[in-house]
Amino acid sequence: METNQEKVLVTGASGYIALHCISKLLNDGYKVKGSLRDLGRESQVRKSLENEQAEANLEFCNLDLLKDDGWDEAASDCDYLIHIASPFIIQEPKDENTLIEPALKGTLRALNSAKNNKIKKVVLTSSMASIAYGHNKEICTNSDWTDITKYAGAYIKSKTIAEKAAWEFIDNQSDKSFSLTTIHPGMVFGPLLNNDLDGASASLINNLITGKFPALPDLYFTVVDVRDVAKLHVQSLKNKDSDNKRIIATSSNSIAFLEISKILREFGFDKAPKNLIPNKVINSLAPFNKEMKSTALMIKRGSYKVDISETESLFDWNPIPLRKTLEDMTNSLK
Repeated sequence: METNQEKVLVTGASGYIALHCISKLLNDGYKVKGSLRDLGRESQVRKSLENEQAEANLEFCNLDLLKDDGWDEAASDCDYLIHIASPFIIQEPKDENTLIEPALKGTLRALNSAKNNKIKKVVLTSSMASIAYGHNKEICTNSDWTDITKYAGAYIKSKTIAEKAAWEFIDNQSDKSFSLTTIHPGMVFGPLLNNDLDGASASLINNLITGKFPALPDLYFTVVDVRDVAKLHVQSLKNKDSDNKRIIATSSNSIAFLEISKILREFGFDKAPKNLIPNKVINSLAPFNKEMKSTALMIKRGSYKVDISETESLFDWNPIPLRKTLEDMTNSLK
């Protein structure tokens, strides 16, 4: 395939979503510059991609969310920027700033480098975390914001603060030199392109199928296939109708954690849990444990729906069914 010679800077190139974005970009004929905090991971990333376009059209640079070094240089020869790098851990950290600071400062560094280097568009990976919490709306839309004046947990707070800062940055741009699209995935599942089981999604499914969880909390979340998320990131680069919009990338209905376990059991993973932890057990532990406090918050949120009509109309979006997503993911885990 002939490259169109346009180049995209993708931050956090070794990550789960980023690898799928890079693969899609290369297949669509873009050149890609992937940022790594540790350039020693370059060979690992190249091996994960196994893409014939990667040899000629993929290069790497060293960027750190908490350091200014290299950002302008990295963006100087690129046409677009996809900013994915942001810390994500399921466990609550001792200090919430270990998630908030890199999420916020990394986002602002990415946007500043875009402004300084004539980038045409920035696509930012946000999350349903910045939309669906701190309120009890039964149907969430892309105009909703998580209320972080209430306890929300460090990850939810980090994504909300970083995204709000991004839109404030855009609003304060006098010359409007580039546009922004934010992508809002729910819980991301789907095939892995590498052997990294430490990522949040991979470790969660791996723990389910290996019997690490004897029972599950009664919580719900919306879900999406990583390949659908990558496709929306890449399509947003050229889709003018997505300029300066928040694009929801997730299922229209939230699904029970136990339902995911049930599907895994149907696939033959007999160690996947089939019982719920009583809510009163989690609620009684919540005042003494950050982990339980966050879980109690999710349980209290309960089931909700999401309006994905704009995503469907702007991108002719037809998401991969959850069973197919989980089947492909467990096959890749093997």
